[in-house]
Amino acid sequence: GTQHVPECDCTWPVKMLAPSSLAACSPAAAAWVAVSQAKRAPTDHSSSVSWSCGARKCLRPQQRWSFAAGPVLRSPSSKGRPLRRTSLRVVQSSAEADIVAEPAKDAKKGKKGKKKSDAEERVSSRPTSGVRLVGVQKTFYKDQVLKDVNWEVLKGERVGLVGENGAGKTTQLRLIAGELELDAGEIQKCRDNMKIAYLTQEFDVTKTNTVREELVSAFGEALQSAKELERVEKELEQCGEDMEKMQSLLEELEQLQSTASSENFDQFAIDRRIDKIMPELGFTADDNDRLVASFSGGWQMRICLGKCLLQEPDLILLDEPTNHLDLDAITWLESYLKKIDVPMVIVSHDREFLDQLCNKTVETDFGVSTTYKGNYSFYLADKKRQMEEQMMKWERQQKEISELEDMVRRLSGGAQAGRAEQAKKQLESMARIEKPRTHKRIPFHFTQAERSGKKVVSIKHLTHSFGPKELFKDANLEIERGQRVAFIGPNGCGKSTILRMLMENLKPDEGSVEMGQYNILPNYFEQNQAEALDLEKTVLETLTQVTTDWKDTEIKGLLGRFMFKGEDIHKKVKVLSGGEKAKLALAKFIVTKSTLLLLDEPTNHLDIPSKELLEEALRAFEGTIVAVSHDRYFLKQIVSRVIEVKDGKLVDYDGNYDYYLQMNKEIAEKQAYREEAIEAAAPKKKAKSKMSKAEKLAAKKEKARNFSAKKAKGKIAKNAKRWN
Repeated sequence: GTQHVPECDCTWPVKMLAPSSLAACSPAAAAWVAVSQAKRAPTDHSSSVSWSCGARKCLRPQQRWSFAAGPVLRSPSSKGRPLRRTSLRVVQSSAEADIVAEPAKDAKKGKKGKKKSDAEERVSSRPTSGVRLVGVQKTFYKDQVLKDVNWEVLKGERVGLVGENGAGKTTQLRLIAGELELDAGEIQKCRDNMKIAYLTQEFDVTKTNTVREELVSAFGEALQSAKELERVEKELEQCGEDMEKMQSLLEELEQLQSTASSENFDQFAIDRRIDKIMPELGFTADDNDRLVASFSGGWQMRICLGKCLLQEPDLILLDEPTNHLDLDAITWLESYLKKIDVPMVIVSHDREFLDQLCNKTVETDFGVSTTYKGNYSFYLADKKRQMEEQMMKWERQQKEISELEDMVRRLSGGAQAGRAEQAKKQLESMARIEKPRTHKRIPFHFTQAERSGKKVVSIKHLTHSFGPKELFKDANLEIERGQRVAFIGPNGCGKSTILRMLMENLKPDEGSVEMGQYNILPNYFEQNQAEALDLEKTVLETLTQVTTDWKDTEIKGLLGRFMFKGEDIHKKVKVLSGGEKAKLALAKFIVTKSTLLLLDEPTNHLDIPSKELLEEALRAFEGTIVAVSHDRYFLKQIVSRVIEVKDGKLVDYDGNYDYYLQMNKEIAEKQAYREEAIEAAAPKKKAKSKMSKAEKLAAKKEKARNFSAKKAKGKIAKNAKRWN
């Protein structure tokens, strides 16, 4: 029959076996019936019992009863055996014994009960920590970016989101942060008031603020509450005998005090936290009153990171955090983030950074997500393996389909029409394997002008300061035609300053920075090139502006190489993602005729396929290249000469990036340490045996014979000892 549990309004199927024992669909139901029996039975002693219903759909609070101890609880799934100890938890105290009945793992499925409300369903489906994306979909201007995205990030996980630019990586971060609304699906958070810190691609700083003011702005809501409190207190002092106004102000004051209490606002605590994090970010006490605008891009990125960490978030979202960081800063960031026990979601195109940090990788391709439980290297290897396996299965199935279709054509209408009909049914019922989808790569090249003169760049007795900081002191350098030079050094040392001087955007304090006289046509790719784009123009209009002698078909062909196809070319720049803006800026840079390329962090915001295309085009360029970059792989591909900016001087290493590493022992040691760390973190593959199947079988038989002979010998020796 059934037994109704009035306290939670659940109904449990119950079968009474004997007065002293029972069976039920769960320990909770058994506990309830046991209590019901005990209430009717005479009691030798009274015990206090707490129990909770085992129904997942039941949210009833615990109830307390008095009963006679003794009933044996049994479940039908255990076939009459007593319930496992893990199903009942007993807490004994001097005054009472509390028995809490918990859901058994072997309880029957399909329990009858009241249907969950939407609120109860959301609570029960929440992750224990972090967030979970379920069936997420998002469309922009009829373009469905996300079709079916399912993944989660929990405590202890650092998830790397990878995929081509425009695949929806940043869109997923903005959805989690609440900046965008879902079209379909659900984002489940561990709790409603979850704190999420989001470090965006673009600098979210006010350059007119000082460093301390910018860090304090991380507590904007708390500061606003404090200001409102101060305002209300002043108005209360001035309201006089106006009782209605006083009542209104008192209610507002109570609400503001409640808000301030929940945010734990404490000016002194905020100051202590800022004082603690500033040296961790690399700032000194003297930097408190320096303007944000006086720092380079890398240091502004540190300020943004500091604002995120000051919020003490439950989840950190990082969108291209290494774009403006030098090697030392990247190493610092890696070690710093490893110490933080907070779930993270990272979007980055820096492979080494992802290898060092991430223990889970989620790829978004063609709007669908795939999860790989490993770092970036593991993802590449596992994806390649899966693609090869799927291609083999697809080819095998295509061969089978071809044979069946041929059979249907040959045998239909003849004596063996039955076989043809059977083959036709087999084709209809066959589950088709989808062919692996890949992206096409079309190479491009730079538009070159006539050959330039031999002398391209001349720097003589350069002395320059930025505020109190001296960048260069009597620096000298000559660059000739065809050389591929890279300026390297820490952020703020003046690498980008040299490029700006070459473009005459900045004048040196002393000395000269000049270009050669004959046919020197510079083409300058700024560090934040995307910011220079006109947001109101379309993608096609942006290129038409600089290619007056090109045909529309040629422009569209070039845009197609950067994955701008169909209606994409008519999108306005303001709706493009950060990566798509970078691609458009690069396309605009490519079509400009030049003999000298000035590149300031050109790989920022580019995905790995785009980086590879850029490297290929630069290798084919016959002019002169002057680059500033912290992308080590990029430098190894294109550089033939390295200039290190150090202590106000330009230190010349007349060789490629590998030669520079060999000559600079300190950098070489750091690089070797990083490579060892990456190799240690990479998944280990089990070495395959070089023995053939026949050799393995022979070895196995030989091992069995040896074992049998040894066993027989031991038995003879044992019997001999016994009789002797």
